[in-house]
Amino acid sequence: MSDELAFRLKSKKSFEEVSEALQEKSVENQFRVLAVHDVQATLAEKGFERGPLKIIEVCNSGFAYEALKKDIDVSMFMPCKFTVYRQDDATVVTLALPTMISKMLPESNLDSLALEVEDRLKKVMQEIV
Repeated sequence: MSDELAFRLKSKKSFEEVSEALQEKSVENQFRVLAVHDVQATLAEKGFERGPLKIIEVCNSGFAYEALKKDIDVSMFMPCKFTVYRQDDATVVTLALPTMISKMLPESNLDSLALEVEDRLKKVMQEIV
């Protein structure tokens, strides 16, 4: 995956430990956890097997409000998303980069806002790995 699309870190911590810490640290950094999608469980309901995978959606209302004032099309990319999964002997955390939104909507003037959100979410990831 391109570094322009995502920020990725690996941890030796367990899948559950990383998933829980990511949610806790998001809240501590003023992001609300809107949803946690347990992809492994959802697929298992339909008879498909895969390893642990969660998609964690977070949002900061103030940032969302400011972004939507600039361009309503930002809503197509909201909320911010982390993925957590196991790969080899590591737990991997990936963030879909908010700055990619400003690149996709160049007339929106979202660069500084997207970078601020991105920096805060990267900090969350760095605190837990």
